[in-house]
Amino acid sequence: MDYLTAARVFVTIHSRGSLAAAAESLEISRPMVSRYLSIVEKWAGARLYHRTTRRISLTAAGEAALTHCRALIEIADRIPLVADQVVAEPRGLLRIACSQPLAQSLLARAVNEYLLRHPQVTIDLQILNRTVDLVAERIDVAVRICNEIDPMLIAKRLGTCESVVCASANYLMKRGVPEVPEDLASHNCLTYSHFGRTSWQFEKAGSMHVVAVNGNLTGDDSVTLLHATLAGSGIAMQPAMSALPLIRSGELVQLLADYRPQPLGIYAIYTSRSYISASMRTMLDFLSEWFQRELAAFASVA
Repeated sequence: MDYLTAARVFVTIHSRGSLAAAAESLEISRPMVSRYLSIVEKWAGARLYHRTTRRISLTAAGEAALTHCRALIEIADRIPLVADQVVAEPRGLLRIACSQPLAQSLLARAVNEYLLRHPQVTIDLQILNRTVDLVAERIDVAVRICNEIDPMLIAKRLGTCESVVCASANYLMKRGVPEVPEDLASHNCLTYSHFGRTSWQFEKAGSMHVVAVNGNLTGDDSVTLLHATLAGSGIAMQPAMSALPLIRSGELVQLLADYRPQPLGIYAIYTSRSYISASMRTMLDFLSEWFQRELAAFASVA
């Protein structure tokens, strides 16, 4: 029996929330997912999930099995790193996950520059607008914009993501220009599901301003919200790296320039300090240097 594959499937079911979602993520059939889950349950000698027509949840045995399966997968994934750890030149496959706006504005160029320096490395860049389970999805490093880090993961800070509040000239012509953050209460604000969905935070001269916002569009993809902003749907808080080129071209108008929106950290996130390959080590060092240099262009949007 392929216990390692069964363990990966079991962990993926948990990370994706259902058997169907796991099947889609792993690109295998739903019956095959069920078969692998049965293998793990027989292996553990216990039922691992409570199942209803609407949802699944781990049993006590399932919680314990999840911990062991994750450990098993991590150990198995270390084997291909053995050769890479004893050579000077990085080589082999490196899997990196990040969001679409980060990939488009920065990371794609960073990866290209890294590969020019280290041609023996192959990179699988996974562009996903969701939080990935690094163990289940075999991701070596995820580059994320956030302020909350899972304490079970290792995070290397790469820089700061500044944000800007912006809208199209067409929207502002119809609805007026907000002069202070409190004016946003009377505007249609396009909000991001994972950050600032109900309130936006600003700082000016050491004073904090927290403003309740609402609008008719909320989404988990900042690129979609950016397109809606360009179309005149409302006001958005966007990463400066995405909005700045459009502000400079005149397609968007920066608002509340005297107020600094709450910044977010940019992190390289991985699972363990042990068994870091040469390619992983050099990538982390490269990204730290590269982001520090490139983010300087987005430190101010004035």
